[in-house]
Amino acid sequence: MKILITTVFEYPHTGGLSTHVQTLKNGLEGFGHTVDVISFSDLPEWKQVGLVKGPSFLLNKMKLGKGFVHSHLTRQKLLAQYIRENNRGYDIVNAQDVFATLASVDSGIPTVSTVHGYMSFEAISKGSLVQDSAEERFIREIEVEAYTRTRKNITVDQRIKDYLRDAAGIDAVAIKNFINVTDFAPEKNRKNEFRQQYGIDASRQVLFVPRRLTRKNGVIYPTLAMEQVVRQFPDALLLYAGTGEEESTLRSKISELRLSRNVQLLGAVPHEQMKHYYALSDIVLVPSVHDAGVEEATSISALEAMGSGSPLIACAVGGLKEIVNPGVDGVLVEEKNVDELAAAITDLLANPAKGEEFAGKARAKIENEYSHVSAARKYEEIYKSVL
Repeated sequence: MKILITTVFEYPHTGGLSTHVQTLKNGLEGFGHTVDVISFSDLPEWKQVGLVKGPSFLLNKMKLGKGFVHSHLTRQKLLAQYIRENNRGYDIVNAQDVFATLASVDSGIPTVSTVHGYMSFEAISKGSLVQDSAEERFIREIEVEAYTRTRKNITVDQRIKDYLRDAAGIDAVAIKNFINVTDFAPEKNRKNEFRQQYGIDASRQVLFVPRRLTRKNGVIYPTLAMEQVVRQFPDALLLYAGTGEEESTLRSKISELRLSRNVQLLGAVPHEQMKHYYALSDIVLVPSVHDAGVEEATSISALEAMGSGSPLIACAVGGLKEIVNPGVDGVLVEEKNVDELAAAITDLLANPAKGEEFAGKARAKIENEYSHVSAARKYEEIYKSVL
């Protein structure tokens, strides 16, 4: 088949959606399919800035949310035009977001959609929309339109499947997120090599947060927990890989708690380097929280950590509860509970053998249940069924 994957967002970019697209593309190409990706990044820069980003910025100055709506509607229109102009005889489109779905359907190519989250709730959480505003209600209506017009909806976890049923009466197919189990394999034997490469002392206890710096990812809580952790492990080092609107809040808190020696913000880390940080870390943290109705899906970051041989501590929310068996292949703590998070961190640092046991069982689970090869086969079957 000739398969087109579409999104109104940038591709590639640092984040789970790009990782999902690239990993799915690799899996489908392994079965002999031709897979192309068309995204907002393919548009000429003057259109990106002059028609979308510039006007959206100005409209948001008038009223928060107006720019968000303008941005996505214009992205949809431009993407639909670009798909029509660059149609290489595609058999099917797999759209990755609400507005890409509508753009793809308008192109006339049979379309299925992957639903990664709750668009309106996530926009509220990020501060892009005001709850119960006219703009938020409009986005919810657009969501329902997209879910009903596509030929099949695929969700990345059971909760989002339930959301589509409740919001639009749609019966979707849940296919959990997945990773390339070959790329993200344990490399703990290279731990000191990677630490030397990135200038990290081999004797320090390293905690790694591979998350965008946004509220729903709960990124403030590991820093708050470090105030307790450093009392027992004064050389402990907390690393964040990601960018986002919470960066200034984090920097302020790091300064306030006098943790500049113990907490570092790495910024955006290229995806191919993420495996190095998993390997050099002693513990990976995925501290997601409920925020504005948003819950973590089947976190790709958590899956990558489990596949890479790193013990995982995550919050017991959303899809994280589906992938972590607490006390067996990882640790789950109560969201926003700084004391519990700090206790879990210090326990694993003091008992590394326990972490190694969790990591070994986690790797076996990833190989059996979250391989990109088996996921690509499921997607292939859905494409064939709707055709």
